[in-house]
Amino acid sequence: MKIFRKRGLPAVLVLLLALGLSLPVSAEPLMPERETTILFTHDLHSHFLPMAAEGGGESGGYARLASALADQREKYPDALTLDGGDFSIGSLVQTLYTTQGAELRTMGALGYDAVTIGNHEFDHRGRGFGEMLNAARLGWERDHSGKITTIQGNEAYVQYSDHLPRIVQANYIPAEEDPDRGFILSAMENYGVTRNVTLNRGGITYGIFGLMGVDSDDCAPTSGFELEDMVQAAKTQVADLKEQGAEFIICLSHSGTDEGKGEDYELAKAVDGIDLIVSGHTHTTLSEPIVVNDTYIVSAGPYCRNLGSITLTWGEDGEKLLKEYALIPIDKTLPEDPAIAEMVEGWKDQVGQTYLSRYGLTYDQVLTHTDFDMTTPASGVQTGNALGELVADSFLWAVENLEAEHPDLPTVTVTADGVLRASLAQGAITTSMAFDVLSMGVGSDGTSGFPLVGVYLTGKELRAAAEVDASVTPIMPAAQLYMAGVDYSFNIHRMFFDRVTGIRLHREIESEVAPGHMLVESRFDDLEDSQLYRVVTGMYSAQMLGTVKDKSMGLLSLEPKMADGSPVTDFDACILRDKEGNEIKEWYALAAYLRSFGEEGVPVRYSAPDGRKGVSTSWNPVELLGSPGWPTLAVLMVVLLLGTGVVLLIRRILTRGRRRKNRS
Repeated sequence: MKIFRKRGLPAVLVLLLALGLSLPVSAEPLMPERETTILFTHDLHSHFLPMAAEGGGESGGYARLASALADQREKYPDALTLDGGDFSIGSLVQTLYTTQGAELRTMGALGYDAVTIGNHEFDHRGRGFGEMLNAARLGWERDHSGKITTIQGNEAYVQYSDHLPRIVQANYIPAEEDPDRGFILSAMENYGVTRNVTLNRGGITYGIFGLMGVDSDDCAPTSGFELEDMVQAAKTQVADLKEQGAEFIICLSHSGTDEGKGEDYELAKAVDGIDLIVSGHTHTTLSEPIVVNDTYIVSAGPYCRNLGSITLTWGEDGEKLLKEYALIPIDKTLPEDPAIAEMVEGWKDQVGQTYLSRYGLTYDQVLTHTDFDMTTPASGVQTGNALGELVADSFLWAVENLEAEHPDLPTVTVTADGVLRASLAQGAITTSMAFDVLSMGVGSDGTSGFPLVGVYLTGKELRAAAEVDASVTPIMPAAQLYMAGVDYSFNIHRMFFDRVTGIRLHREIESEVAPGHMLVESRFDDLEDSQLYRVVTGMYSAQMLGTVKDKSMGLLSLEPKMADGSPVTDFDACILRDKEGNEIKEWYALAAYLRSFGEEGVPVRYSAPDGRKGVSTSWNPVELLGSPGWPTLAVLMVVLLLGTGVVLLIRRILTRGRRRKNRS
């Protein structure tokens, strides 16, 4: 034992050393685990200021968002901040879109690294998009050069950041035939819009690209842009970014998704190599990421209600693993960042002097009050809606009280679920709140807000419009309609495109029964199939009437007409105007109608649907099959033929059986 201790131990050490030297040694050390955090929003819709939240309280506002971003950046210093599009159109500040580029300049101040564009960035058409890019770039250059920018009400307003967010868009380009193509391309180049971008942050190279979805393109009928195939564009961008050395690839997609469906879900299935999709457009709120084909899909919800945060880790094999995911509410619990709050106040002051002055209104002016909430319709739930009925009634009021000249004939007014962008909460109703409800679009005058237009439909087509509400809504919730001047009913269990069970004109007739005393009576008249009726709606809804044929697979058809029955070829010729020749905007019709209620407030009749749209869920066979139209008759005929065929087949089998029995 003593000999081993003296001689054996050194021998063992030599042997171990030799073995150690013979083991393979890696030329490179093992890559340590890497971590990345992405902060994200989408569908902000110009929600610079907090809004009343359903159920009480407030949500949103960029000054509070700034505080949430600061908190997250302190926790994750190398985090990227990204947005999935539709950053514009949704509040009065959007009226500065083409002249100041307020949205992008404020997002720059908030520290956004990159954004993509959505369909609402084209509400001012393609040229308006280009003007916005130029305005944002010019404003940034002016501020960045050290010059003071004077915003009305702020003597020394300056830009609060040293950059504008990068814009990435890989599959949406100005059409060759667009007369403004050259101007738009020049504006995109001037701003620096690119298909993709690489950013280095915390030792990681990120590759980011942007996409527009098919439905988004459908929702931008006047963009003048052409949509390239999403999947092919994504594959091209992934390959290009990998060649540039991107280690983490992000798609900012304005396409939309939901649990287990949607364009972004299909995109992730079809394209390898995308690590993260920030999914906008459908206003989805995902409490957990969707994982498809090793791609994480995230959505934080619309209107600056939440800031999304996702942290992923990965090691040598490159597999990304979820470490943390959170939706941080933007509410009263967050303080307002003073610099951003001052910036927003500057925009508000500009709006008052450049846009609202022509209407004799101010941003926070109280129009009236309401003792109850009037909420936007629940998506896909077919029923009446008090807010929708209020808006339809405001259009009818505008025809009678604001329009300079209108024909003396019954008028039907229509609004749609898809254009009702905000609720009206209990309490005071201000100018900005009325605008928020109907904030979409631009008129032929180049200013924000869709104008009202008057077109003509036959009685048969009016019934088809009610059928759109009854039959198309389940597959396209934004198509749900609310009307004034007509009552109708339908059963949701009847055959598709044959659900309407009744429709009639509804007019309120006033008569003086005594000096100073008026009697209001309801009058109902049946529609005549071939007679033309005047229909007043917003520009966007009017433009979408022509798409009904495609959406209904050719089963329904609505062709907007002029008073003489000829097809409408230019909706600008149908715009309603006041005595001064100004366009009557959708939002202003609502604001003026609300102001007419004065101190008495919104009438209690708007506290609930009034029954003008009767929705039945009965399974009564008489109601399901009564007065059948051709879709029901066609199905009944098919069922009858199939039933007859089955009976004949059974009889034939039984007859053969008897013959065999008799033979035996």
